[in-house]
Amino acid sequence: MHSIQRAMAVLTLLVGCTAMAQTKLPEGPIKMIVPFAAGGGVDSAARVIAKQLSTNLNVPVLVENRPGANGSVGGKFVQTSTPDGTTLLFSASTHALAKQVMANAPYDPQSDFAAVARVGQAPLMMVISPNLPQTKLSEVIAAAKQNPDKWTAALPALGAASHLGTLMFANQGNLSNLVTAVYKGTAPALTDVAGGHVQIQIDAIIALQGLAKAGKVKPIMVTSAKRSSVMPNVPTAVESGYPKFVAESWYGVWAPKSTPADRVQLLNKAINEAVQQLTKSGAFDALGVDPITEGVDDFKKYMAAYVLESSDLLKGAGFKPE
Repeated sequence: MHSIQRAMAVLTLLVGCTAMAQTKLPEGPIKMIVPFAAGGGVDSAARVIAKQLSTNLNVPVLVENRPGANGSVGGKFVQTSTPDGTTLLFSASTHALAKQVMANAPYDPQSDFAAVARVGQAPLMMVISPNLPQTKLSEVIAAAKQNPDKWTAALPALGAASHLGTLMFANQGNLSNLVTAVYKGTAPALTDVAGGHVQIQIDAIIALQGLAKAGKVKPIMVTSAKRSSVMPNVPTAVESGYPKFVAESWYGVWAPKSTPADRVQLLNKAINEAVQQLTKSGAFDALGVDPITEGVDDFKKYMAAYVLESSDLLKGAGFKPE
C-alpha cells in the first residue's frame, strides 16, 4: 500500500513539474517589435515596459523597430514568428484596425494574433507649426476654412488614434476638405510639423509633449475630458467649445496566433505586474499614460468593441481603405 502511495506521489510531482515547465518562457531574449519609427509614442511606451519586464523576468527584452506599410511590416514579422512567446508585437490601436484602413491587409488582427495585454491609454493633443499665429482651436478651424490649401494634417498611420482624432477634428470643425499626409510613424510626422512642412498633428500626448514643452511645436488642445497632468496649461477640446471631441489612444501587446494559452497567460500576468510597478514609480505619469491591467479575455472584448465603433466612424467620414 505504501509503495502505491509513494508511486502516486512521485507521479503527481512529475505532472506538477511538467505543468510548471510548460508555463515558463523559453530561456533567451524576448523581442518586442514596434511597427513604427523610433522616437514616437508607441516606441516610448514600449521601451519603458520592456525595461521593467527585463528586470522582472531576468531576461533581455529587446525593442526592435520595424516600420512600414502602416504598421503591417512589423505586424507580419510577429505573425509569422515562432509562437513561443519570445517575439511580441507592441503597438497601438492602429493595429486593431488593419482590415478597416488597408485595402489588402495582410492579416486579421483579431483572428491572426493572440491578444496578450492592453497596458494603457493616453489622450491626444493637437499641435501646430510654431511659426503659425493661431493659439486656439477655434482660430485653427477658422484659418483652415479660409485657406484650406495652406493647411495639411499629418497622419502617423492610417487607422491610428491620430487618424480617428483627425477625422473627429474635421467633422467637429466642418472641414470636409481637410488635406492629410500619411507618414511612417509619429516621429517623422512631428519633424515635418516642427519644420512647417505640414501644419497640424493630432497624436498621443506621450509623443508630442517633449517638442511642445520645448516650444518646437505649438500645443492647441487635448482630447481628454479633463486637462492632462503632463500639459496642464493646454485646454481641452471640450473647454474650447467642442463637447463631443473626446478621444484617446491605447497600447497593447500581441503574440503569434498559435502561442500556447498558458504562455499567453504568463505573459499577461508579467506585463500587468510591470504596469503596476511603473504606475507606482511614476514612470507612466511622466509619459501621460493612464495604466490598464486586465485579463486576456477582457482585452479581446475591448478590441472587438473598439473595431466596431471605429469602423462606424471611418464609414461615417467616407473613408475608403487604401
